[in-house]
Amino acid sequence: MDFNCIVGLDEVGRGPLAGPIVAAAVHISDFNVLKGMKFGDSKSMSAKRREKLFAFFKSKSEIKWGIGNVSNNTIDKINILEATKLAMRKALDNLNVKPDLVIIDGNFKIGLNVLELPVIKGDERIVSCSVASIVAKVTRDRLMDKYDLKYPEYGFKNHKGYGTKEHRDAIKKYGYSKIHRKSFRVK
Repeated sequence: MDFNCIVGLDEVGRGPLAGPIVAAAVHISDFNVLKGMKFGDSKSMSAKRREKLFAFFKSKSEIKWGIGNVSNNTIDKINILEATKLAMRKALDNLNVKPDLVIIDGNFKIGLNVLELPVIKGDERIVSCSVASIVAKVTRDRLMDKYDLKYPEYGFKNHKGYGTKEHRDAIKKYGYSKIHRKSFRVK
């Protein structure tokens, strides 16, 4: 079976105690722009490397993406899995291409009217999912850096909302901010 338009989807931010979940949908029209490059899951590389790759991707007209955000409030209302699916659908809606195959990093489908292929560890195995992983991570990290300016007492710039000791101690001292997920309990 031949596909004319393949899109890779990935998300970041399922595990943090604060902030949104962010998904990226990526279409690469010519893979030659990535020839010789190696990358995988965004979490396995340094922030500096992710930023450098993000700038490179942005400079290439052959690489297009859409971003989908789902807020902490929506995560609390519908649960993290449904929020993940919603963020992915939003990212695809914002991509402005009509795929005939969507490859999803994960083990679930998201309810599209096109062929969906879930791939476990897709961000390590599928180039468009790897690029989506990096785009989503850089986008979310930048957003958490902005939240750090608004809520400096939590140290979001350091941990991006994940449940580090520093973050848990700040929650105990200051309580929850407006961007904390109330459905994620701190122990």
